[in-house]
Amino acid sequence: MSNDGKLLTPTTLQFERLLPGPIDRVWEFITEAEKRSKWFCGGTSEMSAGEEIKFVFHNSNLGSPPQTTPEKYKEFGDGFESKAVVVRSEKPNIFAIEWEGLVTFELIEQGEMVKLTLTHEKLQDSKETRVGTMAGWHTHLDILGDQLNKRESKSFWTVHMDLENQYASKID
Repeated sequence: MSNDGKLLTPTTLQFERLLPGPIDRVWEFITEAEKRSKWFCGGTSEMSAGEEIKFVFHNSNLGSPPQTTPEKYKEFGDGFESKAVVVRSEKPNIFAIEWEGLVTFELIEQGEMVKLTLTHEKLQDSKETRVGTMAGWHTHLDILGDQLNKRESKSFWTVHMDLENQYASKID
């Protein structure tokens, strides 16, 4: 299984990862703000359909060593806040949110491992959005894998900017 994301359509991307279980542990890292903050963003932990989640991003502090936000992303700098709405929550298999489109996390047990399929639909139809979103999810999911495997992660922005260049050369 490749860690690279794939475009299903110009406005839909998907990632698959095989993560160490158990499934309830992976579910907690996706849905509980404290654990989610270690790989993606903190905020609140609302779980029922229709509820609003507050996201607080500190990408500069993800991985080691902490880094300053690149100029290109200053508007999304440390402490950036965003909101999402829970669309679907079926513990421990499906968690979907309206956030810059529709983001669905699907978890399936595979022995002692858990297959995570992340699908982000309804993206803005632009190369810049596709490239930035793919690099962002790829980086965040790498950090999630490191957290679940109890490994140290590389600095978010170093990895993200490298991946952004790689995806820019592959995507229209």
